[in-house]
Amino acid sequence: MGRSLVVGAVVAAVAGSVLAAPASAAAPEVALRDGQTYSAVIQRTEYGVPHITGASMGSAGYGFGYAYAQDNLCLLAEHVTTLAGERSRHFGPEGRFNNGPGTFTNLESDLYFRAFNDSGRLERLLAEKSGPSLEIRETLRGYVAGFNRYLRTTGVDRLPDPTCRGKAWVRPLTELDLWRNLHDSSQLTGVSSFTSLIANAKPPTGKGIPAIPAAAEMMAVGSNAWGLGREATRDGSGMVLGNPHFPWAGPNRLYQAQLTVPGKLNVLGAALAGLPTIAIGHNESMAWTHTVSSAHRFTMFELKLAPGDPTSYVVDGKTEPMSKQAVRVQVRGADGSLSTVERVLYRSRYGPVLADGWTDTMAFAVRGSNEDSLRAMDQELAVARAKDVTEVRDALHRVQGSAFTNTVAADAKGQSFYADASVVPHVTDAHARRCVDTPAGRASYPGRVILNGSRLECGWGSDPDAVTPGVFGPGNQPAQQRADYVQNANESAWLTNAAAPLTGYPRMYGPQADPRSPRDRLSHLMVDQRRAGSDGLGAPGFDLPNLQRAMLGNRTLTGELFRDAVVGLIEANPAMTATDGAKIDVRTAGAVLAKWDGRMDIDSPGAVLWREVYGGIRPLPNKFVVPFDPKDPVRTPHTLNTAEPKVRTAIADGVQRLLRNNLPLELELGKAQRDAPSRKLLPIQGCAGSEGCFNVTEPSTTKIQADGSYGKVEMGSSFIMAAQLGKNGPRSQSVLTYSQSANPASPHHYDQTELYVRKGWVPGRYTQPEIRKAPGLTTDIIAE
Repeated sequence: MGRSLVVGAVVAAVAGSVLAAPASAAAPEVALRDGQTYSAVIQRTEYGVPHITGASMGSAGYGFGYAYAQDNLCLLAEHVTTLAGERSRHFGPEGRFNNGPGTFTNLESDLYFRAFNDSGRLERLLAEKSGPSLEIRETLRGYVAGFNRYLRTTGVDRLPDPTCRGKAWVRPLTELDLWRNLHDSSQLTGVSSFTSLIANAKPPTGKGIPAIPAAAEMMAVGSNAWGLGREATRDGSGMVLGNPHFPWAGPNRLYQAQLTVPGKLNVLGAALAGLPTIAIGHNESMAWTHTVSSAHRFTMFELKLAPGDPTSYVVDGKTEPMSKQAVRVQVRGADGSLSTVERVLYRSRYGPVLADGWTDTMAFAVRGSNEDSLRAMDQELAVARAKDVTEVRDALHRVQGSAFTNTVAADAKGQSFYADASVVPHVTDAHARRCVDTPAGRASYPGRVILNGSRLECGWGSDPDAVTPGVFGPGNQPAQQRADYVQNANESAWLTNAAAPLTGYPRMYGPQADPRSPRDRLSHLMVDQRRAGSDGLGAPGFDLPNLQRAMLGNRTLTGELFRDAVVGLIEANPAMTATDGAKIDVRTAGAVLAKWDGRMDIDSPGAVLWREVYGGIRPLPNKFVVPFDPKDPVRTPHTLNTAEPKVRTAIADGVQRLLRNNLPLELELGKAQRDAPSRKLLPIQGCAGSEGCFNVTEPSTTKIQADGSYGKVEMGSSFIMAAQLGKNGPRSQSVLTYSQSANPASPHHYDQTELYVRKGWVPGRYTQPEIRKAPGLTTDIIAE
């Protein structure tokens, strides 16, 4: 490759070298010398955040892959083993793990991935004209080279992370590994939730057991997102709050970085593991974030089987045989020996056949809307280059690669924007009325969509403005651009803005005029109260400091709605009966709750007691006196139904649970809700969205255990970003709650978690002058 654009003076970087530049120097320039393919500069600021400058998109990917390997090589190496269908070979077949879409055995996971890998579908997608762009291919190729450069230089036996040091399953990456990663990440909330049902499907030996298949219970993922326009901010700027709720462990962890290619890209934010594009972040004049959409990502099809043949089905009166795929998986035994397990998996014209509900007369198949899409990285790159929200909208319409997320953005012009531009099966409301016509389909709709597979007309439709058949195009997608605000907290698009509900979109995108979750309601209230200046955070309107304070205020709507009523009920009933019939003196509990500040801060006495009490109230169907009113969706339903006897039982049960475990009723949240032991058992703020928290923390359980804890934190607020886009350029603050590195030996394994405990933030260093001011700045130049 010849020389690339030289920015300023050329830094001599010999092939295969890593050069260290003085921390005080100006940004080292990147240039390709003759014979070099990649050249990148990695500047690390506080908390290990890499700012990567590349001579080309491939070079930026090269620096990104190298930096990521320094921090998380073992995490990605294990995930690549999963994607290759080799967990059973290295870890045995029986182990269970949660990869995001659900909890499966190693063998189930291997069968699922081997079936996909052996089918050649990924290679066909890559070969299509509509496949990934040349620019994204170049970026991914560079990422692979950078990752492998670090592994080659360090050596498997000298890796700093003891998790995978010297392990046989650590190997160099291939490009196909990362394309598998991209494809798999796009299936989250989709077909991958059916991994075990696909892996275990086999024809019934008798009549079979009628059942309606259910996707695995996936790890709870979600997010909050605010796009604030000029009417909501103090200075007329645009602002974005990004608050994705993702797993704290595993391959769906986010990673902070800045990617710069002079003249082509300059974006600061966070990316998913093993993907070389920024998923959430900001450029010079626009910021964006995502939330998990409530839209459907798959449909099932009910198959009418041919009489006497459970592996053939009937479509429009004609019999079609299921295709059969023999899948072989290597399995490690207890003695270390390897053997091969072979299964035959079955597929219909609609997709893979599922284990549950396969009888001698019927079966179910599943089809996912993202199974034929590799557009996600092109989508993120297009959004990252958008100068304003109009260009964000145009990028979403052009690429149509946002797999399962809503997009929320704001710009320096003071505009805010929301769209559910995710990939959704084309099943119109009229189509559903025609084709959800079987007993199983009618019983499941609208929560699950089961179409009649015996009628060809019941396959997915299409839109003329969709880039691929079978999905809705931009004309059917709910979207809204405003000067005040847009928000999403994983509910449907209907209440993106409380003053202007969205209607008219297909039911596949979610309901309309439906009750909102406590978290969604609190999200609207927080924006409304900040605009009015009634939240105790100063004069009306958002600025960066009060946006940060609002985010980490740890309000809980259920406490605000119910706490006073519970205290009053206790004062009127000082002894209450628990579920087991025991009489519980609840007077002390009432005094504790009366003093509770209503926050889920780590040092809030009463927060744990509220969780224990409300945990019994939450599932009660008649807990509200005032029902939901679609004309007042943010403030209804409300008022605790204290006449319901089960409310008193819930209070008694919650108090009893703490007393039985010899725990004080005023136990502070931070003493019960802590990070994993390998991460210093740090106290963690926040609570579950179902408890009414905006700042979400999901521990293993929300019922106190005998040891006085809620187990490890599983997921919740992850990469939190507060960004302001103004006339003088972007300003941002962020915190990665679980820190940059999964390596327990790394200095960046829990440093940001400690910062998060203190409600601290990492300054967003977007420009070179800002980067050069970072204390402890280090700079490496890599090339080959």
